[in-house]
Amino acid sequence: MEARGDLRSILPYLPIDHYRTAADQARGLRILRSQDAGIVLLSQELACALLACALFCLFPTADRNEARLPAINFDSLFAALCYNSRQSQEQKVRCLVHYFDRVTASTPTGSVSFERKVLPRRPESDGIMYPDMDTWMKSGVPLCTFRVLSSGLIEDEEREALEVDFANRYLGGGALSRGCVQEEIRFMINPELIVGMLFMVSMEDNEAIEIFGAERFSQYMGYGSSFRFTGDYLDSKPFDGMGRRRTRIVAIDALDCPTRLQFESSGLLREVNKAFCGFLDQSNHQLYAKLVQDLNTKDNCPSVIPDECIGVSTGNWGCGAFGGNPEIKSMIQWIAASQALRSFINYYTFESESLKRLEEVTQWILHHRWTVGELWHMLVEYSSQRLRGDTNEGFLTWLLPKDIPNVDVDYMCE
Repeated sequence: MEARGDLRSILPYLPIDHYRTAADQARGLRILRSQDAGIVLLSQELACALLACALFCLFPTADRNEARLPAINFDSLFAALCYNSRQSQEQKVRCLVHYFDRVTASTPTGSVSFERKVLPRRPESDGIMYPDMDTWMKSGVPLCTFRVLSSGLIEDEEREALEVDFANRYLGGGALSRGCVQEEIRFMINPELIVGMLFMVSMEDNEAIEIFGAERFSQYMGYGSSFRFTGDYLDSKPFDGMGRRRTRIVAIDALDCPTRLQFESSGLLREVNKAFCGFLDQSNHQLYAKLVQDLNTKDNCPSVIPDECIGVSTGNWGCGAFGGNPEIKSMIQWIAASQALRSFINYYTFESESLKRLEEVTQWILHHRWTVGELWHMLVEYSSQRLRGDTNEGFLTWLLPKDIPNVDVDYMCE
């Protein structure tokens, strides 16, 4: 990578108001601790300043491990350039340098919010609780629209949707070290996501993190060792009333190397509730509770009322380095999104061979108007058979009636 004569040229402009405001405050940036549902709203300008501090490794490191906070300084990222011969490491740095070039040329004026989402395990005065197996079995919520895309990327989603970050429980995963898969790449092309690593404690099983407004700055190609920065990206997403770009990224961490656990009831419940936590809008919990009650009690389930038509854009969550089963994970995310009353799922298969029948099966299910509870029941039954050794078929093949030919069908209404 080319040398820079003046490192100060990549520093964002830091107005004196930041220092004056900080001196007047009795407390600093809020740390969002475990089980502490809450939101932090930052200006993009302040995000620039915080990332500049991380670049120059100015944040204290003492006690961050004990507090279950990810590393935030860039020292490990730069050190990996010496010990990692893969070009992808240099390309990650190129993305960040490009970000600093952009923000020093023109300081962004929007905002970014970071929210810790929690499904409480005990009854509280407000909010939706962590569902148990019986809750999922009895759900009468209809399944939402499911669209299968064999090509394309989650970050290029055209419709407004929750874009799933296949996360590590420590937000950002290996973004600031040697990692270069889905989560780490997203943090390089949307560098404001890195700011959340400063104050977001690692996630527990009933938690997720939603980041709203992070701007994209870079184009790229490749994945893993083939990752390459390919140039500037001008983000055209509109702003909401709080000055946030309408990009919603939800970080949910899957079970790592689950093997048998992903077929056990405890594993299924953990994964569906993790996704449900990420997809649910707890701020509208009273309306949500009423809608779900109506859906569960009426003989003819009405169509789900969409939350501003905001769906979910996802893919093979937890199925790469984490070793999850793509067929199981696709169904779990569908169940969770539907129960959260999301209006649609756009599912990017990345041409996974095991998902070649996904569109056929999902359209068949939608044609027969299955509910969340019905699909969950079949998923639990299949998993029990897998554990007993009664079947070695994939879920999609196992579920579809044997007299249905393996041909394209056109059940799904857009």
